[in-house]
Amino acid sequence: MLGALGIDGENPDWLGFYGRVRIDMANEKPVDHYEMLQVSISAEPETINRVFRLLAQRFHPDNQETGNESRFREIMEAYSVLSDPEKRARYDVVHERQRKDRWRLVSSGAQTENDFEMEERVRLTILEALYTKRRLEPTKPGIFYAEFEKLIGRPREHLEFTVWFLMQKKFVAIDDKSYLSLTVEGAEYLEQNYRHNLQQKRLPA
Repeated sequence: MLGALGIDGENPDWLGFYGRVRIDMANEKPVDHYEMLQVSISAEPETINRVFRLLAQRFHPDNQETGNESRFREIMEAYSVLSDPEKRARYDVVHERQRKDRWRLVSSGAQTENDFEMEERVRLTILEALYTKRRLEPTKPGIFYAEFEKLIGRPREHLEFTVWFLMQKKFVAIDDKSYLSLTVEGAEYLEQNYRHNLQQKRLPA
């Protein structure tokens, strides 16, 4: 199948399909290329190349079953950086600083995480996003786990508890590609919560 998608050879020309994507080190975009390729920061070049080829095959737009143009672009960008020793070295400096900043944010936000009302609002926000996605795109109801960090504006570490709770309650499900999707239980909970809040607003009036 690699050949069918044009993904073969040591230096595949198909990278030109979208153009060689480069990382703008000056902007220091908060993207984790290691996470995108699902490899550790100490991964050998051979490992990076092997994992990249597997992911590229899976998300290539020509793959009718699992193709995803957005993910494919991100995977290409990550590979273009991590496969180049000089780019990878520059990126590692930025990556380490971002990692420290992330955990400093987690530490400073510890008190906020004890706010039960805030946690409940985040849960409902995730359910609302998944509800809308399933209603508008029933054939592709999932949202990539990492996208919620951007959608909600909270670091991934702060969302782990929320997603764990929603999964334990069976309000959401996650597949082997890290896509979250709404379940029937989640839809019913969201609708019941909406009706409850609407009733609470009506009572004081």
